[in-house]
Amino acid sequence: MSHTDHYESPVENGGVGARVRRREDERHLHGKGRFVADYVFPDLQEVAFLRSPVAHARISHIGKPQQYERQVIVRGDMTSATDIVADSSLPTYKSSSHPPLASEKVRFVGEPVAMCFAPTRAEAEDIAEEVALDLEELPAFANAFTARDRTDVRVHDHWDNNLFLDLTADVDFAAHAEGAPVVVKQKVDLARQCMVPMEGKAVLAYWDHPHSQLVVITSTQVPHMIRTVLAQCLGIDHAQVRVISPDVGGAFGYKCVLQQEELCIAWLALTYKKPFRFIEDRREHLIAGANTRQHHYELTAYADTTGRLLALDAQLLIDGGAYSAWPFTIGLETGQALGNLPGPYDFRGYRCQTQCAATNKPGFLPYRGVARTGVCFAIELTMDAIARAVGREAWEVRYDNLVRGQDMPYTNVVKKHYDSGDFQESLKRAVDQLDVAQWRERQKQGEKDGRLVGIGFATFTEQSAHGTAVFASWGLPIVPGYDLATVRVTADGGLEVRAGIHSHGQGMETTLAQIANEILGVPVAKIKVVHGDTALTPFSTGTYASRSIVMAGGAVAATCRELVPRIVKIGAHLLQEDESAVRFEHGEVVGAKGRIPLTDVAMAWYLRPERLPKGVDLAGLEATQGFKPKVDTGAFSYATHAAAVAVDTETGHVEILDYVIVEDCGRMINPMVVEGQTIGGTAQGIGTALFEETLYDENAQPLTSTLADYMLPGPTELPRLKIIHMETPSPYTEFGAKGVGEGGAIAPPAALFNAVNDALRPLGATVSETPLTPRRLLSAIEAAKAQKGVPAKQALQHEEVE
Repeated sequence: MSHTDHYESPVENGGVGARVRRREDERHLHGKGRFVADYVFPDLQEVAFLRSPVAHARISHIGKPQQYERQVIVRGDMTSATDIVADSSLPTYKSSSHPPLASEKVRFVGEPVAMCFAPTRAEAEDIAEEVALDLEELPAFANAFTARDRTDVRVHDHWDNNLFLDLTADVDFAAHAEGAPVVVKQKVDLARQCMVPMEGKAVLAYWDHPHSQLVVITSTQVPHMIRTVLAQCLGIDHAQVRVISPDVGGAFGYKCVLQQEELCIAWLALTYKKPFRFIEDRREHLIAGANTRQHHYELTAYADTTGRLLALDAQLLIDGGAYSAWPFTIGLETGQALGNLPGPYDFRGYRCQTQCAATNKPGFLPYRGVARTGVCFAIELTMDAIARAVGREAWEVRYDNLVRGQDMPYTNVVKKHYDSGDFQESLKRAVDQLDVAQWRERQKQGEKDGRLVGIGFATFTEQSAHGTAVFASWGLPIVPGYDLATVRVTADGGLEVRAGIHSHGQGMETTLAQIANEILGVPVAKIKVVHGDTALTPFSTGTYASRSIVMAGGAVAATCRELVPRIVKIGAHLLQEDESAVRFEHGEVVGAKGRIPLTDVAMAWYLRPERLPKGVDLAGLEATQGFKPKVDTGAFSYATHAAAVAVDTETGHVEILDYVIVEDCGRMINPMVVEGQTIGGTAQGIGTALFEETLYDENAQPLTSTLADYMLPGPTELPRLKIIHMETPSPYTEFGAKGVGEGGAIAPPAALFNAVNDALRPLGATVSETPLTPRRLLSAIEAAKAQKGVPAKQALQHEEVE
């Protein structure tokens, strides 16, 4: 199935495939959402952290101000809390114990050293200013290459070098690379980034005396996982911890791990039995929150004379920062890069070494598209380089190399099992929608203003909802299994749906209600979705890896189906008909004698039990079921992005003239939500391509500590996106749905850089390092001119453009 018109008006009710208006929007558009910062408690203490001003140092002394000694906490005071340890059984993996407050050493600028509390944040910050911190500075690693190559100074003293992880793969590489007539080398670099959600870290904890329970209200994607690790680190039973995740102002992966501050605030509440809160400000986020994306690739592609890829050789270095966050960040990023680099392409020789170095920067966290933005950027720029080498259109070479639709399901060179789809068709539709012939003609004619135009493509796969088999093989602390959902029919015929996943913008309150509507026919307005509270919802490892609609959606569907026979039994009795003679459809039990709505069935169970049949199911009208896909190595969404750009070779400015997305996430539960996810992700991908970069000096001091320094795209930088939907159902999931949450962010850097390189082709210049700032673009042009023997212009005259 295919859809090109996505401008229909939303509806208020409907099942799978309907454009139901997002129920969450009503409260958010009217300022009625509830976030961690909105809670009010008596005697609430606000917390500020004293953070390290240097990147690497031994702690000689921490001096508490005498008058505030009881309001300042250091690591030595937290004897009842353990360090955070993210272990993995991946070969060569080195564990990094992550103290909640720095102990013995500080390893990055902004690492928390002490926490101070007071009735207001301002007072807490004033106390922090009076804490004396004596540090013995050590050499700092601001560069992954330097950290990897030196062993005399180590980020973690008990290691023998500065490598978190060193993974290799070799699949028939030599046999397929030998004698290849075309050999192309490509170097690719992605800058370090921050996630920059609207709401940063936010956590409030208090002791619930009536229930003898620690309640932690935190802005997280994974409430059940946070409950598990807090109980572990604090040495208390799981039943003594309740985690509530209210409205979350964006997350993008930043909030699917245990943050140091969460453990600190929970410890305070457990120790002092009163409420404490920490709200991260923007500068804290940009300096110390977390980093992501920083990959360095050296690739060699071996192809035939038509551009058909035969083998790929890759060296990849990831800058992992100082710590691996619980439960899985370093192993996840490095393993995903190794396994996803081949992308959607059909070739049989592969060799890759993927290393992750520890540096004196904040720890590397997963960010929308984990590793896949980097690998897509690398393989897609390589595809264009092959096309240039053989003298063919880049999209044609790409088309010839893509896995064919008739070969699905397909297992690729690293055993990724592509469940369904037609990659070539998505590329063909993107080519048609962009109108390649029109752009080639426009290139020949030239622009009146002297700018150069170019077009670029990128195709990728998005492994979504990968589960037990994948995570167990990595030996992680928590392995996802069956997601659970609880569904209860209320006395008036409505539904309560409880799921352990949590929404941070994906519209789960709407889409899970649509799935329940699809099975039980209850109007969406009468379905209440409950999530984000470990006391009220069944277990789930949470929302990450584009898994929620596949896992939680599958669980909701399975649970609703579990209720149907119970409903039918009661309805048949009320109709005075045999169960085998009636059926359930559109929220009613239908037989030869008439129809009984679900409302009457619920009334009989809850309020008029004398009407119930003998042998009624005593489990009632409430059920819990689990779900995971038949093959849990992941369903694979995919898409092709196509871009047309205009490049000003005098100023270095890049304008996006046209942008096309052809995506396939299987059966869409709500096309409008899919489009919202795609648009938002693409905006972030454009940020990666053209704007966002976390910079450090040679001492690992952050240089982008405010939004005046860290550039984000805004509405004026974003083009109108044309979205075309393809629907190839997965054979392994409920309704054939696949995840789509990360997809939009994966391809834009590759598509835009390929378009810019296409525009620069007459000059012989290429770019391959994000973000594509005016300075980088102008430098590439000047370098190409110098290589051709043309005297370089005064490049400095362009510096003010930055």
